[in-house]
Amino acid sequence: MTFYQQLSQATVSERQHLLQSAIIRKALHGGISLDDYVAFLTQAYHHVKHTVPLLMAAGSRLPQSKEWLRVALAEYIGEEIGHQEWILNDIAACGFDKETARNSTPNPATELMVAYAYDMIARVNPVGFFGMVFVLEGTSISVATAAASSIRRQLNLPANAFSYLNSHGSLDIEHMKFFESLINRVDEPADQSQIIHCAKMFFTFYGNIFRSLTAE
Repeated sequence: MTFYQQLSQATVSERQHLLQSAIIRKALHGGISLDDYVAFLTQAYHHVKHTVPLLMAAGSRLPQSKEWLRVALAEYIGEEIGHQEWILNDIAACGFDKETARNSTPNPATELMVAYAYDMIARVNPVGFFGMVFVLEGTSISVATAAASSIRRQLNLPANAFSYLNSHGSLDIEHMKFFESLINRVDEPADQSQIIHCAKMFFTFYGNIFRSLTAE
């Protein structure tokens, strides 16, 4: 069994807990409101704006023995720059003020996920950050494109209100192929254990973000 397969198998229950969030069920099966969708986009903005800084931080903390991972992170950076602006443009296409979203305060659940990512990189093990990559990109593949299509039908929104979801549904399929080949090269047991632990934590944090939206 490859390490990627081990990682996927070890996080099945945490992944299911996330996918059972009420707002994901509404997005896929009916009942989502425009406010729900914009609330989701706003929280996505508040964590996606940290993607490139987190990638940079992780790369800076890797030892020279993991230069191959630093090169991979640099490639990710080039593909992730500016995605937070796509989200703000989607918010504007929904008829909301994107500057209000930009200047809003993230939900506590969002703050905690981002803070945990920075803390993992700075204090524990920067390789653990790949647990977050696994969660965010894997979730995009699972639900993003289907959710975009369903939400558009439910709310009769224009196509340009879904640049974030549609792009990440397809883009992250390629990212995950790259991620799988990359993660299978991680062979130190301590690093593997850290990535699995972090993936479990990030599934929980990300699920809490989704649940915070319906709590609002």
